[in-house]
Amino acid sequence: MTDRSGTNASPIRTAITNEDGVDLSIIELLFFAYRDFTSDPDQILAEYGFGRAHHRVLHFVNRMPGLTVAELLDVLKITKQSLARVLKQLIDTGHIVQVQGPRDRRQRELYPTEKGRSLALALARPQSRRISAALGNSSMAEREGIERFLKAMVNPELRAQIDNLPGTTSGKSHGDE
Repeated sequence: MTDRSGTNASPIRTAITNEDGVDLSIIELLFFAYRDFTSDPDQILAEYGFGRAHHRVLHFVNRMPGLTVAELLDVLKITKQSLARVLKQLIDTGHIVQVQGPRDRRQRELYPTEKGRSLALALARPQSRRISAALGNSSMAEREGIERFLKAMVNPELRAQIDNLPGTTSGKSHGDE
């Protein structure tokens, strides 16, 4: 038996195939789609010295202004320590502001600034164009099928987070936003 470091490991010279019981075509399509879906925002983020974590924080703070730090941690499923550095940079650069909670002074609500809103939109526009081009002449039923598939990929206990986003509740069409 080999240990995790690979000691005494022998190379396997054959590829994993669908016969190994995995749906490689969908897995690979998701890998490639994600690579290209994130490529345009990655270029924009690099100009600011930001990364994908900054993108996710900006996205959700712009989608849910007033979101608390605790709520953001729950949405992103990251540790407080992971969020702290990213959030500090976004606050220090004027993209996000923290406001003391009205009921609990220990709570911190997060809001985008005009600068943060502009950057969030600049990051979302090329992704939206890519989605629009990929959907092409798809019918509403085909679009809904894709949305159902993507939602089903989310852990069942976390799907309610999707329903809580403004303008994306189940049954609403994209144009209702």
